[in-house]
Amino acid sequence: MSAASPGNASPILLFDGVCNLCHGFVRWVLAWDRRNTFRFASLQSVAARSALESAGVSPGSLPDSVVLLLPGEPPRVKSDAVLAVARILGFPWSLAGVGRVLPRTFRDRLYDWVAVHRYRWFGRRDTCLVPTTALRGRFLDADEIPKSP
Repeated sequence: MSAASPGNASPILLFDGVCNLCHGFVRWVLAWDRRNTFRFASLQSVAARSALESAGVSPGSLPDSVVLLLPGEPPRVKSDAVLAVARILGFPWSLAGVGRVLPRTFRDRLYDWVAVHRYRWFGRRDTCLVPTTALRGRFLDADEIPKSP
């Protein structure tokens, strides 16, 4: 089994592959994930659909921006996903966990407001993220042909 297969115990971060904000978030996670904990796939990919189905989740039932799949747990979405990523990255990013004192409804409304405007504010890519050769093993969809929006 490959280190990047959906069946391993690594957290899988699914993201909107054509969103510049989501792309920036993935690049940020890659920069700070010094233990190479996370695996990635764009939500537009076959690999993401397979990972979601393996987790017992219908791909169309989740937000189209960021989804975190943790082994043996329900998917984390919206603000819970972002806060869980920060926690897993460790100090100093785990300090963002203080955001959990805010009610989830408030956090998710803020998340939704940014998500609704993300293409207008940050733009869209013509194709999904194509990882560098050095990062290919961390992307479940690295061997898929990049898709247009």
